[in-house]
Amino acid sequence: MTASTATATATADEVTPYARKALIASTAGYAMDGFDFLILGFMLTAIRADLGLSQSEAASLATWTLLGAVAGGIGFGILSDHLGRVRVLTWTILLFAVFTGLSALARGYWDLAIYRAVAGLGLGGEFGIGMALAAEAWPAAKRARVSSYVGLGWQAGVLAAALVTPLLLPAIGWRGMFVVGLVPALASFLIRRAVGEPPLFVERAKGAKAATRTMAPLRLLVKDAATARISLGMLILCSVQNFGYYGIMIWMPGYLARQFGFGLPQAAVWTSVTILGMAFGIWLFGELADRIGRKPVFLAYQAGAAVMVVVYSQLKDPTAALVGGAVMGMFVNGMLGGYGALMSELYPTEARATAQNVLFNLGRAVGGFGPLVIGALASAYSWQVAIALLAAIYVVDMLATALLIPERKGVALE
Repeated sequence: MTASTATATATADEVTPYARKALIASTAGYAMDGFDFLILGFMLTAIRADLGLSQSEAASLATWTLLGAVAGGIGFGILSDHLGRVRVLTWTILLFAVFTGLSALARGYWDLAIYRAVAGLGLGGEFGIGMALAAEAWPAAKRARVSSYVGLGWQAGVLAAALVTPLLLPAIGWRGMFVVGLVPALASFLIRRAVGEPPLFVERAKGAKAATRTMAPLRLLVKDAATARISLGMLILCSVQNFGYYGIMIWMPGYLARQFGFGLPQAAVWTSVTILGMAFGIWLFGELADRIGRKPVFLAYQAGAAVMVVVYSQLKDPTAALVGGAVMGMFVNGMLGGYGALMSELYPTEARATAQNVLFNLGRAVGGFGPLVIGALASAYSWQVAIALLAAIYVVDMLATALLIPERKGVALE
């Protein structure tokens, strides 16, 4: 393959069969992770009762998973930039699935926490590799849209978890639900066989930029003052994204039960509507970002999130909470549709997966404390106080976007 061929692959308007396969692989892997992670939120009450855990111990199981994702994000991101997107993507899915299944064997807090932390290693590798794979395979004019499609994979997974868990959990228990998480292990082998490496990555691996590849991918994130400033901005954006998302989603079923007396099936329906709002927001983000640019859409969504978390915290009527949850979800998680495209355009191929995984998963490390902070504030004060305070972090988000993040809409990938 010539350099001109690789460039055409990255910038042409035509969507190739390979691009579609890459999108399916990335989206399917992220959907599996979303399903396996969110079932934990629905199972916390049952796990806590069966294993005799305190409320803080139960909440920290999500934190252990997300902290494991930080190590996995760094390690697998670097491996992906050296060894290939699809190969390492398969490893991450397999690791996450196997240790999710092993969680069914837990006999106490610490062994379950270890299983969740190791599963988090695979979870951490999934996001950035999938986003880099899709961004490198699709044309620049559709890059934000395809990133939003990968993000929709997570939403499909969590929606499936919200709908399936109330049906399966009473029948097979929390241990059986973790066994269901083994399914992605089978799918990972199918993904590996069906999809090859993106042409852009293959070209760079053959030495098109051999001099740049001698620099460690992590160093490329801070190679100069301008790049370090961008990385700081992206770290703030990813931290706010994950803190708000996990802080809300992990506790939403319990909040609905306390606030409105909902049982698990009804709480699942309300949560599902919020997830559908998130999915619509992700899709809309990609459409708008490809048309008017990344920064304006990020700023609009961040402002919407700041307003809606305050509005939602004041709702007293179940029907209003149903509608308000969907609108809040649209803004709070809709931004997920933009990170893949934005970071793909900000960093070179030699560090693209590393940037995606390191920055997003460091954000996950911060976000991992979301459930703990929200739970502590809710216990000391009220849920309304806890969720209203989230508005402040979206104001910080807006400042970081405006001051630290450049606009790169439509650029050819380096």
